[in-house]
Amino acid sequence: MRSIVLFLQNTRTTALVSNRLVHTTAPVSWQRFENERHFEPGEDVMKRVWHGLTYDFRRWKRRFQEARKDAFKRRHPVAHMKHGTLDNEVFPYRAEIIIIGGGLTGSSTAFWLKERFRDEDFKVVVVENNDSFTKSSTMLSTGGITQQFSIPEFVDMSLFTTEFLRHAGEHLRILDSEQPDINFFPTGYLRLAKTEEEVETMRSAWKTQIERGAKVQLLSKSELAERYPYMNVDDVLLASLGVENEGTIDTWQLLSAIREKNITLGVQYVKGEVEGFQFERNRASSEVHAFGDDATADANKLRAQRMSGVIVRPQMNDASARPIRAHLIVNAAGPWAGQVAKMAGIGKGTGLLAVPVPIQPRKRDVFVVFAPDVPADLPFIVDPSTGVFCRQSDSGHTFLVGRTPSKEEDSQRNHDNLDVDYDDFYQKIWPVLVDRVPGFQTAKVKSAWSGYQDINTFDDAPVIGEHPLYTNFHMMCGFGERGVMHSIAAARAYAERIFDGAYINVNLRKFDMRRIVKMDPITEHCRL
Repeated sequence: MRSIVLFLQNTRTTALVSNRLVHTTAPVSWQRFENERHFEPGEDVMKRVWHGLTYDFRRWKRRFQEARKDAFKRRHPVAHMKHGTLDNEVFPYRAEIIIIGGGLTGSSTAFWLKERFRDEDFKVVVVENNDSFTKSSTMLSTGGITQQFSIPEFVDMSLFTTEFLRHAGEHLRILDSEQPDINFFPTGYLRLAKTEEEVETMRSAWKTQIERGAKVQLLSKSELAERYPYMNVDDVLLASLGVENEGTIDTWQLLSAIREKNITLGVQYVKGEVEGFQFERNRASSEVHAFGDDATADANKLRAQRMSGVIVRPQMNDASARPIRAHLIVNAAGPWAGQVAKMAGIGKGTGLLAVPVPIQPRKRDVFVVFAPDVPADLPFIVDPSTGVFCRQSDSGHTFLVGRTPSKEEDSQRNHDNLDVDYDDFYQKIWPVLVDRVPGFQTAKVKSAWSGYQDINTFDDAPVIGEHPLYTNFHMMCGFGERGVMHSIAAARAYAERIFDGAYINVNLRKFDMRRIVKMDPITEHCRL
């Protein structure tokens, strides 16, 4: 009997040693996903239903155990146990929010949404078209940031953007990677007033800027000549100079950092082109009868339906368009936001649908100029009367120059042709620069590019907020040359509107579609 007991004890000891020394290889996550039981349609219906109901719990349990073994997930394993393994590989069929446009506006909107609510079940999908990406306003922007505006909300948004960019390395850092560098180059904006009307506008705007906390200084003609002796200021009556929180950044570096951060937060980028929208009938039919009996059947149908998704054609060979259902849809398509709205019938119907989203792609030329005789402390010059601007590309003697045309001239331009108009530089830009700073006489054009900006042809102000009829269709477009300095702040305000129900820090309610319906434009007196 004792021998049997000793034999059993030795066997148990051997088994314990074997369990400690012999390790079996567990299948990785994707193998376990593939090895799940598959049921054909009609096969063992009860077990198939039970498998579908319990699969999420088995998956969460498995990922909870995996998160506890990960150095970066151990402190919050519950937040990681619902991570989608194949989200970046499988074309999505549903999302809480779909953002049309992957530029700075769309990516910033996705960033603030996921920054506020980091959960896998809150799915944010960004649809972007690679064919138009190289023409977008973000990629070809000069990257200027200023607070010299007459509208208080513009000043507040610029102030927030500068504060965000000051700590962009911390906000956009990924785990223990190096902090992203957006190449911020501090330089103040110098705005020039040459008539009494421009002087009054500048003084009024300066008071608004100071009240909002901007650091802007007014300079008389003598003070301006003393500060910049190489500049011709005979025709200048007054000037305003930003002394803090103004400069330029590399927009491509900023966009890359935001996109990489978004991917780590769970945002899915889809390469595709939006071809249309899905609609479903709205059960609230009482609103339809309020239009009266004169409305046609088609008009009633448009007013009674609700957006339920986006039809996207993936950018791959022989791919067919497929729908992505969503609760909210954000139109952040930049210069093509007006065309996207037309796909939804906005601007093609009657009543509220007869009012289009007045965003049009407008061509802008930027010239890279090397001027060795121009001093290196030249500020960012803005001449509102001619629309000419000039800024340093980097510390040295390379400058980015261009011109913002008037509304009358802009409406007569051919914006379909993206060839660089060098005649515009030699006839309308260079003479102004030489007259202002004689050192530009020896300047040489190194390169140039043309791109689109999303210009609001109604009042040149952004369109932010929901459509009056399709309340789950939101606009984030029309920033124009202010896209870099305002899109990040507008995206933060949009996230507040979604999660808190109202704008908290900066009230952007005045920029929604209601002013376009009522024909009540917003006027910005400080033209860039």
